[in-house]
Amino acid sequence: MLDFFTIFSKGGLVLWCFQGVSDSCTGPVNALIRSVLLQERGGNNSFTHEALTLKYKLDNQFELVFVVGFQKILTLTYVDKLIDDVHRLFRDKYRTEIQQQSALSLLNGTFDFRNDFLQLLREAEESSKIRAPTTMKKFEDSEKAKKPARSMIETRGEKPKEKAKNSKKKGAKKEGSDGPLATSKAVPAEKSGLPVGPENGVELSKEELIRRKREEFIQKHGRGMEKSNKSTKSDAPKEKGKKAPRVWELGGSANKEVLDYSTPTTNGTPEAALSEDINLIRGTGPGGQLQDLDCSSSDDEGAAQNSTKPSATKGTLGGMFGMLKGLVGSKSLSREDMESVLDKMRDHLIAKNVAADIAVQLCESVANKLEGKVMGTFSTVTSTVKQALQESLVQILQPQRRVDMLRDIMDAQRRQRPYVVTFCGVNGVGKSTNLAKISFWLLENGFSVLIAACDTFRAGAVEQLRTHTRRLSALHPPEKHAGRTMVQLFEKGYGKDAAGIAMEAIAFARNQGFDVVLVDTAGRMQDNAPLMTALAKLITVNTPDLVLFVGEALVGNEAVDQLVKFNRALADHSMAQTPRLIDGIVLTKFDTIDDKVGAAISMTYITSKPIVFVGTGQTYCDLRSLNAKAVVAALMKA
Repeated sequence: MLDFFTIFSKGGLVLWCFQGVSDSCTGPVNALIRSVLLQERGGNNSFTHEALTLKYKLDNQFELVFVVGFQKILTLTYVDKLIDDVHRLFRDKYRTEIQQQSALSLLNGTFDFRNDFLQLLREAEESSKIRAPTTMKKFEDSEKAKKPARSMIETRGEKPKEKAKNSKKKGAKKEGSDGPLATSKAVPAEKSGLPVGPENGVELSKEELIRRKREEFIQKHGRGMEKSNKSTKSDAPKEKGKKAPRVWELGGSANKEVLDYSTPTTNGTPEAALSEDINLIRGTGPGGQLQDLDCSSSDDEGAAQNSTKPSATKGTLGGMFGMLKGLVGSKSLSREDMESVLDKMRDHLIAKNVAADIAVQLCESVANKLEGKVMGTFSTVTSTVKQALQESLVQILQPQRRVDMLRDIMDAQRRQRPYVVTFCGVNGVGKSTNLAKISFWLLENGFSVLIAACDTFRAGAVEQLRTHTRRLSALHPPEKHAGRTMVQLFEKGYGKDAAGIAMEAIAFARNQGFDVVLVDTAGRMQDNAPLMTALAKLITVNTPDLVLFVGEALVGNEAVDQLVKFNRALADHSMAQTPRLIDGIVLTKFDTIDDKVGAAISMTYITSKPIVFVGTGQTYCDLRSLNAKAVVAALMKA
């Protein structure tokens, strides 16, 4: 039984709605729009909201959305057929009203579709109940039974593919390897001078007829082709020996210019020819402002010039036909038109370190977005798909919730309480180093920081934070801030309870007037249940304002596994009614990946959480905010 079925435009106008078991469809449909349609995540055509499963279909030609909702515990096999039938009948019946494309006409229009929908629903339910029993296929019904016996006889030691090659090479000569039955029947007919065919009592298979026609064609034209091939081979003899002897100077030393057979590089040396696709600029900017990540390449202009040189050598006629070859010509796009382009895009995304499953879902989302859309006269399929994919990637990197730490810290100051940030992640991703970078950024903006050493497991973790605190205190001594201590370390040694240390640190910061508390936790693998339980306890007991997951930009599929299992563990091991999950991402080691920036797409797509900071080096100044358009430009670059 269906809960609801609704049809609305992409502008938000509800054209028709059917209410079944559910009283209202507003909440689930709004969740679908926020989480799927606006975030460009339409790869599965299915969405789960609480106890409901929503399936939807996009009509890109008329900008319509068809949504059906039912209980997720039910297995309704007719839903896909129903939504296709409703889509086809609705657009055919109200094509004139929809093509006007004005909001006023859609609001004033009456879409009396209830009787038609109930009939389609009844037919879909009956078709799912009545199914013909599957019978085993007999040999007489197979394709193999329809072939004659002589076509399946092969000579031992010869492959079927070699027959076509031998018939082209031998020309007018007869082939004796077609089979004993074929030769015994075909030779007497040829000797008698009678044509071979069914009218003379000799039945030939389709393969034999094709072979004889090919032989007749070769008899007529084969001699001239062989003569021309011999003449071309004799006119172009192969050159043997060296073109020029090597010249040796006095003393037996070789001339370097003559002996240098290597291909010249762009800048003279192979090391200089390596592209630096991420241009890093030191410093956080004036007044502690966090700069955007710059992914522009220094050799993009040279590559563009080199790419234009081969096109100039082509003829004008060939270039014109090559340009007009991919034009669509004002027709609606189908999946067959986009299939080859999407396959190349998927492989390109995987090569740029995007997780394989996410690359497939992205291409499927673009296909759903463009299917049925009418293209312009001078628009190519490749450019249209690439532009749609770029827009989807930019939308994914700009999630619905934006983290503004400075604004939230000032709001916590007005409430006279510290702002608490907890860092978590796997081993060796750079949690402590990036915690120190964020501390330096906060100090540059005038906020005091208390660092809580809650990594009581790894040897040297407390000493590492103590060193960072000493260096940060030297950069911002109390003398420059009217005797106020700007950064301090709160530690209780090793082997203690991390949740208790974090609670004491927050109370200490509240009493001493610190603005921000940064909680460092021990690195742990996502499959380690005891350590994940301890992390969930720390977050549940202390309720931090921001939970940041620290991940490497080097990983691909592993990033998805880490984020999914961290979120799942926090939800499973939490003691709260509404468990606290990851709020944002810190992407580290971004300076080591060149233009393979796919990890940023994988992490934001799987969690819908923003990337708050990007680590680009080893110094305190190497911290950036994510620039979505720059990352997408580096990702789409060939």
